[in-house]
Amino acid sequence: MTDFTGRTALVTGAGSGIGRAAARLFAARGANVVAFDLTDAVRATADGHVNIVALTGDAGNKTDVDAAVARAVADFGGLDFAFANAGVGGGLAAFLDLTVDEWERVLRVNLIGVFLTMQAAARVMVPAGRGSIVATASVAGIRSGAGGMPYSASKAGVINLVATAANQLAGTGVRVNAVCPGLTETGMTQLWFDGARARGTEHKLGQLNPLRRAAAPEEIAEVALFLASDAASYINGQAIAVDGGLSSSHPTVPGKMA
Repeated sequence: MTDFTGRTALVTGAGSGIGRAAARLFAARGANVVAFDLTDAVRATADGHVNIVALTGDAGNKTDVDAAVARAVADFGGLDFAFANAGVGGGLAAFLDLTVDEWERVLRVNLIGVFLTMQAAARVMVPAGRGSIVATASVAGIRSGAGGMPYSASKAGVINLVATAANQLAGTGVRVNAVCPGLTETGMTQLWFDGARARGTEHKLGQLNPLRRAAAPEEIAEVALFLASDAASYINGQAIAVDGGLSSSHPTVPGKMA
């Protein structure tokens, strides 16, 4: 496991799911962490961790995001890692029924919010000559079938955003990558998991990927931490699918090859 002692991480969307898991993993491996979320649930993320500072704010609001980065600098002297993980779901209406309001709601957090975190983090990292930014995209951003239209488009935007940001930051020592989770038990998907357990069909969750299961938040967080770490020092501008193999195949009839 990578030792992050003496280094500082900002994690957005840290009140639950992948963000909470990542904040705690960073802290367990020695990093100082600013855990940022819209809800007070982020305080539970920090419970029992003296090196996690819990901060509430809106990841789609520039003032709040800038304040989170400033808090990392003020409390810990800098910023080494930023995990732009905050996101919202929704936008599940049919194509002809979607509204502009729903598009704006999703894009404001999932795409503009990721940009705001990247930009604010880069303003600190570039003068230091080093840093790693990781964003949470999704397999929904790779192809159709894993989310509503606004959500999927926002995550496709994140995938392109990390590629363009990595090139915009060429020569600065700052790397930018994304992780693309498949079905994972998070606050966003909790109703699906709870419903499946109530029906006794939990075993069907994730059944379309070759591993035949959903992911735990820690499994996604581990990849995010790897991308943030020096072990991934030559990975830049990439979107890594962590989906049990779901995106490796086109739809096929279930069963073994003859």
